[in-house]
Formats: sequence, structure tokens, C-alpha cells
Amino acid sequence: MHSLPVFVRLTDRAVILVGNGEAAEAKRRLLERAGARIVGENATDAALAIVVDDDAAVARLKARGLLVNVVDRPDLCDFTVPAIVERGDVIVAVGTGGVSAGLAAALRQRLEALLPAGLGALAKGLQAARGAMRMRWPDGGDRRRAIGAALAPGGALDPLGHPMTVDAWLASAAVVPSRTETLIVTDDPDDLTLRAARLLALADRIHHAPDVATAILDRARADAVRIARALPATTEPGLTLWVERRR
Repeated sequence: MHSLPVFVRLTDRAVILVGNGEAAEAKRRLLERAGARIVGENATDAALAIVVDDDAAVARLKARGLLVNVVDRPDLCDFTVPAIVERGDVIVAVGTGGVSAGLAAALRQRLEALLPAGLGALAKGLQAARGAMRMRWPDGGDRRRAIGAALAPGGALDPLGHPMTVDAWLASAAVVPSRTETLIVTDDPDDLTLRAARLLALADRIHHAPDVATAILDRARADAVRIARALPATTEPGLTLWVERRR
């Protein structure tokens, strides 16, 4: 992974913008949408800067310790600005590390057509129900598994389907039962079936053969436990996977 994606809250925070022309105006509009306070190069209260066509300014700002985005110069960028799809509080960012803004834009257009307008309302509903979910599932693992099952394809809150209201889901939801699944995979993540990709994304722990490719294991949740040995005889809570390489 060439970069760590992060979402930075910029409301009322200073961001330096250096440059003129349409590229600079496009960045100004984006910063204003994020609530940033746009300032000049000499401002002392900024941590981020965006520069258009001014290599000398880039050098000066970096010397001051600022993180700098240089428009159309990925080799000079400390951070890049992704293509963005916004649905209320749900923000999806597509980045290529500056390698191809055109590819990021094309993917954003596909996602615009795919992601429904109601995603923001679903996020708000889940936020409002946090207390009720904690009461329903006091154990954090049970709670995460119940939410994951509801948001999975075909689930009660499937964000790309026709989700019921969060309140209606809470009224009928139960603890997700423990289970184990076996996956036989190749070394190529593109060969994963939709079912396999979904199981990797939902698994609480992954037992795997030593020769399973890292590129496959990277498709799992970052906090899923990875264990390079066979499944134990006992059943552990949640979803456990045994992953082995196709012979």
C-alpha cells in the first residue's frame, strides 16, 4: 500500500492554497466544501498546503514542515486528493497516489451510479441507534457481527439493496451464530468469488495454510486474527475461516 488513506476534518482549520487558474479554483471549491479556512503561504497556523505551478513555494512550505499536495506533480506530493463520492456522512474516496487522476475519476463515476442517495440516512440511523445496539448486544464482538450480517449483501440493512429502517432491524435482529467455513483460493485476488470476498471481509479469525498468498489475506478485515495453522477442534465465537491454496 503506497499511502495510508485518512479523512481529515478541516472545518475552520487553516489550509494554505498557492496558485492561480482553474486548477487552483477547483481545489478552492473542494476545500470550501470541507469547511477549511483558506489562507496564503505566510500563514503560520496551517499544517496542510496545496500548490499549483510554484516549485519555489513547494520547497519553502516543505522546509517549514507542512504536508504539501502539488497539483499534477505526484512525485512532489506528501499527500494526494482523491476522487470523492459523497452521500451525506458517507464519503467514498478513490485514489491512485497521483498516478492516474483519470482512472480515479472514472471509478468515481461508476460509484456515483452504484451508491444510492439514502446511504447518508442509513449512516445517521446507525449512529442514532448506538445506545440501543449496545443494550441489545453488550458484547462488542456480538454487536459487530450483528451489524456486519445486517449490512452484508442481502442483509436487512444492505446499503445497496432496499434496507429496512434501523429500528425495524433492531426489533427483529438476533445474535449471529458461530460458524466455520473453508475457502480454497489461488494466489490471485481477482480469482476470488463474491462469496469468498464477502467471507474474508466478515471473518473474525482466519486459519490458513502457510503458502496462502499475502494478497489474499489482505482482503480480510485489518483486525481479523490470522493464524498460520489448521482449525482447532473447538468452535470459536463468530465466523472462522480455514483458507488453503488450490493445488
